[in-house]
Amino acid sequence: MIAAAVLVGLVLFLIVWSGQRSNAPAPVRATADRPDFAPLPAPMAGNADGASGMEEPDEEALAERPRLEEAPRREAPPAPAPVAPAPTAPPAMADSASPSPISRPPPRYPSRALRMRETGTVRVLVAVGADGVPTDVSVESSSQSRDLDRAALEAVRKWRFRPAQRGGQPVAGSVVVPIEFRL
Repeated sequence: MIAAAVLVGLVLFLIVWSGQRSNAPAPVRATADRPDFAPLPAPMAGNADGASGMEEPDEEALAERPRLEEAPRREAPPAPAPVAPAPTAPPAMADSASPSPISRPPPRYPSRALRMRETGTVRVLVAVGADGVPTDVSVESSSQSRDLDRAALEAVRKWRFRPAQRGGQPVAGSVVVPIEFRL
């Protein structure tokens, strides 16, 4: 039954389609007899008065019209010369008890924490090797958000540190760094 209905529909389609096709080309309407638009006016000479078709403004009218006048700009005073810092001992010779960060890419704010409008400070304990690379990171005090804690740990793993110094030599050390998440 369904196959017969499909077959009848196909036959009807072919009959209608073949009836619409003809061998005669479609008639072409001539447009040269009567254009559907008005031709553009001939251009005027550039040196003629009123070439734009508008009246030229009166000099008196221009003089009476209010104008915006800008106040002369004052130049900013020269910036004071930077003060040179007091000479200190070179960092290689100074002893430091704990590492200090020298490269700190910022943490990515977790999208879920952002949607929940979570904020807080994560204190991260970082063990730093003598080469300045973190060897171990852990949460010393949480922000009460698991997402913020994870983002802080992930960010601090990418940090680089100036290692602790003992006797002028780099040594492994540890430091606690706070990571603050604010909206």
